[in-house]
Amino acid sequence: MTTPEAAPGATTGSDARTAAGVPTEPHPVRIVVADDHEVVRAGYAGLLATQPDFTVVGTARDGAEAVRVCREQRPDVVLMDVRMPVSDGIQATAELMSDAGPAQPPRVLILTTFDLDEHVYDALIAGASGFLLKDVTAERLFDAVRVVAAGEALLAPGVTRRLIAEFARLKPRAPRRDALAVLTPRESEVLRLLAEGLSNPELAGRLHVGEETVKTHVSRVLSKLGLRDRTQAVVMAYETGLVVPGAGSSA
Repeated sequence: MTTPEAAPGATTGSDARTAAGVPTEPHPVRIVVADDHEVVRAGYAGLLATQPDFTVVGTARDGAEAVRVCREQRPDVVLMDVRMPVSDGIQATAELMSDAGPAQPPRVLILTTFDLDEHVYDALIAGASGFLLKDVTAERLFDAVRVVAAGEALLAPGVTRRLIAEFARLKPRAPRRDALAVLTPRESEVLRLLAEGLSNPELAGRLHVGEETVKTHVSRVLSKLGLRDRTQAVVMAYETGLVVPGAGSSA
């Protein structure tokens, strides 16, 4: 039996709920899984598919395929193995970031075997939002995807900060302090504290302000510097020389 079409100008059930102010269900997080090992790829995809707020919209066996699938499916989050054939996770991440144009690029979660991995550092520089070790628990994986999809916080701040600091020390770049000229002194302080991996409540305590004020400061820092999230803010703090590895204070 065919379903009769709505008359022109008619209000559908979902439209009526929206018009009446009834909250609609949030869209599920759209995810692409990229890993060159079929069992690993299928395992992650299967795990993620068990969550009602996730939809796995594609998988890829290498970086080039990951970029192609993401261009077709426009996911919110990409679970990206850092080491893959044809095109690795670093190159794929960089392509996805440059691809986006005015649109919001997907948030990339890098998968790696070792936390202190130079490839992960390069992926963070390329634009990844964080990383996970491959032995991550299912619950930690779910939480990480939700956090990154919401753009709310840095993943594993202590480990990520240690990773960035270590490779910034081993592979120093010329400081670019002029890039921070758009920030007020208060915003520069907020950026330095972000690089310490502080949460919003911890920032509020350190700055002696409310959490809403902290959120405003963080939002302005990210906006002025053209950054997507706190992970990129940590990278920027080290790359500009605002924070010096091992110094324990601003430069």
